[in-house]
Amino acid sequence: MDHDLAEKVAVVAGATRGAGRQIAAQLGARGATVYVTGRSTRQQRSEMDRPETIEETAELVTAAGGTGVAVQVDHLVPEQVRALVERVDSERGRLDILVNNIWGAESLFSWDQKLWEHSLDTGLRILRLAVDTHIVTSHFALPLLNRRPGGLVIEMTDGTAEYNSTNYRLSFFYDLAKTSVLRMAYAQAKEVAAFGGTAVALTPGWMRSEIMLEHFGVTEANWRDATATEPHFAISESPAFVGRAAAALAADPDLARWNGQSLSSGQLAQVYGFTDLDGSRPDCWRYLVEVQDAGKPADVTGYR
Repeated sequence: MDHDLAEKVAVVAGATRGAGRQIAAQLGARGATVYVTGRSTRQQRSEMDRPETIEETAELVTAAGGTGVAVQVDHLVPEQVRALVERVDSERGRLDILVNNIWGAESLFSWDQKLWEHSLDTGLRILRLAVDTHIVTSHFALPLLNRRPGGLVIEMTDGTAEYNSTNYRLSFFYDLAKTSVLRMAYAQAKEVAAFGGTAVALTPGWMRSEIMLEHFGVTEANWRDATATEPHFAISESPAFVGRAAAALAADPDLARWNGQSLSSGQLAQVYGFTDLDGSRPDCWRYLVEVQDAGKPADVTGYR
């Protein structure tokens, strides 16, 4: 792959695992310098208590052909985010790509409890992790990104604006968290456009994150075995797919055409021509509407 991002500097906020890790790696594959942030390091785990670390992600970036820099940051702590941006400025003098992928609430929300049944403290913690972190990060990072025209903000979420506007996302707090990010992307698009910038919301489909693979008791190598218990898992995609979507956006010289839009990995694969690791192009959100939500048997023919 051409190193068409070799002069670009990115911050992938929330890059310890999942989509953030692979977005960082795919930006690295195109030559970018990528500052990868998160709370989990080889010396200290976050409240999620998982083994993945930001150092591992930075090493993947460098191995892919870019320059990976790991920085431990709790994005709820303004002083830490300010220090991150000041470091990027002092070391690189620019910021071209900001990916707001902070989440970290996988173990906090409940699919089964109603708003009035759910722990209020836990619910508000979910919103802080999903929404406040993005606001804090953009607050400090956008002045540096706006110095040069062509800057890109990617707000990572779950679900397209079209899908989320007509579907309840299983839990009050989850629904609110993921839908709020869509609006944040739209609002930032209005503000960065005057500086030549672009802001979008980007969603993967049913993503085979480390946590999702563990949930089904499979690995990336044998993930199809999970379709025995959940047939619709056949539409799932690796984190690299949305990583390639983000990298394709960042390399697009006509990037501004997307400003303010809600985008998906499957949609962008059709535009830019990239594939998932297995050579397919899963179109998850169309599949969910036309097959899964419609109550039809699992059949990915024509959808990947």
